[in-house]
Amino acid sequence: MSRKRVLPAIRSASAATKLLLAALLLLLITAAAAYAAQPAKPGITLQVSPASQSVERGAPAKYTVSVTSTGGFVGAVTLSASGLPSGTSAAFAPASVTLTAGSAATSAITVTTTSSTPVGSYTLTVSGVSGKVNGSVAAGMTVNYPISSSFSMNVTPASVTMAPGSTAAYTVALTRTNFPGSVTFAVNGGLPAGASATFTPNPTTGNTSTLQITTAATTADGSYALYLVGSGPNPGGSTQYAYASVQLVLSTSGKAFTITGNLSGLLAPGKSLPLDMTLSNPNKKSLSVTNLTVTVQSVTRTSHAVAYNLPCSSADYAVTQYAGPYPLAVPGSGSASLSSLGVASSAWPQVRMLDTASNQDGCKSATVTFAYSGSGQGS
Repeated sequence: MSRKRVLPAIRSASAATKLLLAALLLLLITAAAAYAAQPAKPGITLQVSPASQSVERGAPAKYTVSVTSTGGFVGAVTLSASGLPSGTSAAFAPASVTLTAGSAATSAITVTTTSSTPVGSYTLTVSGVSGKVNGSVAAGMTVNYPISSSFSMNVTPASVTMAPGSTAAYTVALTRTNFPGSVTFAVNGGLPAGASATFTPNPTTGNTSTLQITTAATTADGSYALYLVGSGPNPGGSTQYAYASVQLVLSTSGKAFTITGNLSGLLAPGKSLPLDMTLSNPNKKSLSVTNLTVTVQSVTRTSHAVAYNLPCSSADYAVTQYAGPYPLAVPGSGSASLSSLGVASSAWPQVRMLDTASNQDGCKSATVTFAYSGSGQGS
């Protein structure tokens, strides 16, 4: 009989345990739901682009860092970088960003290296801090030895023959190897007495410049060797040089003739136009012409440009010299234009108005006067 009484008691205890376990489970589910419902803590996240890059030492490495608000963060975040190699510095623009809830902001990072920065791979840490809130992101940077830098000059034509009192024009072409900086030109010797040299543009970050040699009517006849030099800083900051030489021949024994020219339209900023030149021969015998050059002699602004002090000068124009065949035959007591001689317009002198912020209005409808020179020998 005692066994029959114990069995119901055991069954009764098992049911109570089940109820207790169910209650505990319900309590845990309720606590988890309450925890999940709690708002996230205010914070920030950082991203950087590019994630890694390679530069030559002496050149800057540039990144963009993006800072994003999380959990409703609001405030100003101050940015910094660590892990920089020796001989470098990091600048942020801006140095801090201000976020509203859920917003993002960016800052440009420039890591400046020097010629003494150790070559190698580095991991930079970009950090953002606002009180107790902070975040960071890693960026890779590899510093390499600089590639060899150089530039050279080629000047055409090699020789110009003209009468004293004329202007000779040469085209200087640069060939650059890892040399992005500006190059300054000069004539380092050989100019005849009374002559002057002008390079346009000077200095230049481009690959061409025009050299004009202006002589006086009293300059003595003769053959002159002109020595040209170009100089500029390489990426490492050291000055490098390039040299060239050309010949200038002054002679009063050439046959006299005149040159005029007309552009095939109106110039506009950044626009080039061909210049068709006409050669007039007053001599009874035919004439062989070589060494044609064109220079911008003067620019006359409109009255409106003058009244409002809008600038425009010969420096706002560039001339690409004649590139056609020589000699050009002009009949006695006659004239011939480049077009009538069958010279393609692509080989005519090309005149271009430079496109700058300052000459848009000042050069509008301006009158440009050209000076011409060349050499003529009678048959």
